[in-house]
Amino acid sequence: MSRMFARSGAIVIDADSIARQVVQPDQPAWKAIVDTFGREVIFNDGSIDRRRLGEIVFKDAHLRQLLEKIVHPGVQAEMESQLRQIRARTPHAVVIKDIPLLFESGMTGGLDEIVVVYVTPRVQLERLIKRDSISRQDAQLRIDAQIPLEEKRHRASIVIDNSADTEHTAQQVARHYAGFVERAKDA
Repeated sequence: MSRMFARSGAIVIDADSIARQVVQPDQPAWKAIVDTFGREVIFNDGSIDRRRLGEIVFKDAHLRQLLEKIVHPGVQAEMESQLRQIRARTPHAVVIKDIPLLFESGMTGGLDEIVVVYVTPRVQLERLIKRDSISRQDAQLRIDAQIPLEEKRHRASIVIDNSADTEHTAQQVARHYAGFVERAKDA
């Protein structure tokens, strides 16, 4: 979805991409992950074995919370740093913060709009299985660890229905992006 906004002209700050950066070898979050979960979650090259780490934390809410406490502060700090740099260069740019765990991480503060991309639970499960090449059980554990999409939908100021074809989704994105551009001009 954020790619559609980017193609429209928005600048995207991607939390998942930043999360991968903050856990690179020898970064503070990497060291904390190794100290907490052991070397069993590290590949031979020193990078985090995200699949193995996911298998551990999605089966234990306490361990998942520990991981979030390690990773989320670094992600939030980098996102804010990127936003400051963007605002310094382009004050009226439309900036999309792509934060998959927006509500879970408590990063809703200071946002003008909250966009939730919605699909039915069945579609969400099937897409996660396909995207991550994981079992139905592992996919369900990941979904169960999050606030349900239905609740997120009610917390959002904008809901994009992503259950139809790509063209339908792109039309919604284009319409909302045009509104963001208009509001940015007035800011």
